Amino acid sequence: MKRLIMIKTLALLAIVACKSPELTSPPTARKMVWSDEFDKAGLPDSTKWSYEVGGNGWGNNELQFYTAKRLENARVENGKLIIEARKEAYQGKNYTSARLMTQGKTTWTYGRIEARAKLPAGRGTWPAVWMLGKNIQTAGWPKSGEIDIMEHVGFDEGVIHGTVHTEAYNHAKKTEKGKAIPIKGVATDFHLYAIEWTADKIDFFVDDQNYYTVQKSTLGSAEAEWPFDKPFYLLLNVAVGGNWGGQKGVDESIWPQRMEVDYVRVYQ
Repeated sequence: MKRLIMIKTLALLAIVACKSPELTSPPTARKMVWSDEFDKAGLPDSTKWSYEVGGNGWGNNELQFYTAKRLENARVENGKLIIEARKEAYQGKNYTSARLMTQGKTTWTYGRIEARAKLPAGRGTWPAVWMLGKNIQTAGWPKSGEIDIMEHVGFDEGVIHGTVHTEAYNHAKKTEKGKAIPIKGVATDFHLYAIEWTADKIDFFVDDQNYYTVQKSTLGSAEAEWPFDKPFYLLLNVAVGGNWGGQKGVDESIWPQRMEVDYVRVYQ
């Protein structure tokens, strides 16, 4: 009888062992859900991008007028998106540039958002790859939340900033949460700027190096502290001067200056 029980026990263990690989199967792979590879020359793809237009300083005393559907300021050429800031009189301003955004086109909640880009150089340039909450029209800033995937100011070349702004933590209160990382060749070479955003945290990367993490458990779970559980849209722009970009003045001899974007991709 004991021998029969032992045989049955060994048979049962063999069945469990055969099934065990199903229990340890790998997680589902990340999937690309949106991208722009900028492979069609001319104006940016109107199915993916809209324009923010105007010259009101954008709350930062910026000097440029953002234009729409103007090749001088935003165009695709040689497989790259060019956002170009130019020194020229236009609509009462002395500089023009462009701010592209996916507002009204596409939004995302969580995921990896990345852009491979080469940045403008010189004092007074202020390029950014960033995100705003879809509800900004009703909630306003900073309640909507802001995620700065990449910011760079020309007077401090080679220092990349990743930051979040909320109602509780923002630059107006000098309580924003962020970190900077030194990167060589930002104006001469392409680098990959990215975030990986989940319900619990946002990781910031340059060239797949995680240099900063902001966590919900640290900031707090209230809407004023963590508004990052809802849809956000993406923005790309080059500002001129402003409270931060123009802190050391604007070099009037360097224009035009451009940010070149090789691609933008979103994974979930």
